[in-house]
Amino acid sequence: MRGFRFSKYIPPPQHGKSGFERLLEIFMQLLVINSGNVSETLSWMNELDKQYGLTDDDYGMGDFIEDLKKKGYISENGETGAIKITAKSEQSIRKKALEEIFGKLKKTRRGTHNTPHSGQGDELNTDRRDYQFGDTLEQISMTDSLRNAQINQGYQNFILTENDLEVVETEFKTQTSTVLMIDISHSMILYGEDRITPAKKVAMALAELITRKYRKDTLDIIVFGNDAWQIQIRDLPYLKVGPYHTNTVAGLELAMNLLRRRKNPNKQIFMITDGKPTCLKEGLKYYKNSFGLDKKILNRTLNLAAQCCKINIPITTFMIATDPYLKQFVKEFTMVNKGNAYYSSLKGLGHLLFEDYKKNRRKTF
Repeated sequence: MRGFRFSKYIPPPQHGKSGFERLLEIFMQLLVINSGNVSETLSWMNELDKQYGLTDDDYGMGDFIEDLKKKGYISENGETGAIKITAKSEQSIRKKALEEIFGKLKKTRRGTHNTPHSGQGDELNTDRRDYQFGDTLEQISMTDSLRNAQINQGYQNFILTENDLEVVETEFKTQTSTVLMIDISHSMILYGEDRITPAKKVAMALAELITRKYRKDTLDIIVFGNDAWQIQIRDLPYLKVGPYHTNTVAGLELAMNLLRRRKNPNKQIFMITDGKPTCLKEGLKYYKNSFGLDKKILNRTLNLAAQCCKINIPITTFMIATDPYLKQFVKEFTMVNKGNAYYSSLKGLGHLLFEDYKKNRRKTF
């Protein structure tokens, strides 16, 4: 006799995160705040463990440190005893920043940017048109074509002709070169507000996004204080604020030089800052003025914004400050460049940058 035998349902065990995984998340977050200083991060974790009981009798902080070494997240110099994070940790930090700011991305076969022009591209859109000689089989919308044949020939004498075929329009793809400018002047940590850590996370998330999804795109990262210099993606976790003024001119000049080397026509600059330009370099000396908007510095900055506009390089400014006179500066700067500006809280910075990046996917500058 065949049948079913019923028994009490016992749910499968819930596999939560292990002690190492829970501590690793905290470790990665603190590493960014401490600019990659492993010793200081582990000291912080010991203090947190005392206050909040991060570990238990089965898995202690010493076990966690040993696992970090075994799994390749940190390395220790045998002679000096110095502990550093590895390339694996750097990539993990970027990945966690991507998930935290942009959410988990769906996998796609291709990752480049779209333009408004339709043609023989490789991404489908919602438009339809009649079949033309040279269209591939993959472009034909079979559902629409069969429907047309039924309407034109009827059900009794069904036949599919060339006139019934409909083709799904596709879009050309294009590359985009982006320069991300990050302000590392002293004001980024003033008044008890840490502004540099969210800026670093956004930069790491954008770098990871481009590396994974838009592999044909390029991203150059610039930091600017009294001077401006280029850093590599792997340097982002170690980025620190210095005792600097804000030389926006130096940052823009370097960004323009980097973009001139890029051969594709689609170029853009993203600038994350919390203040006004306060510094210029004249020969070997620095011209500085932190009191209000200095006319000399302002005019040089606006001239560069206009030059970027002439060579079709839009600048998107993310201002993480709300002072009225700073808003007036950003408004004037944006009008001269014909770019965009956002007045963002630290929490919403990543989402705004990502939305602007996505929006520019469908532009040809």
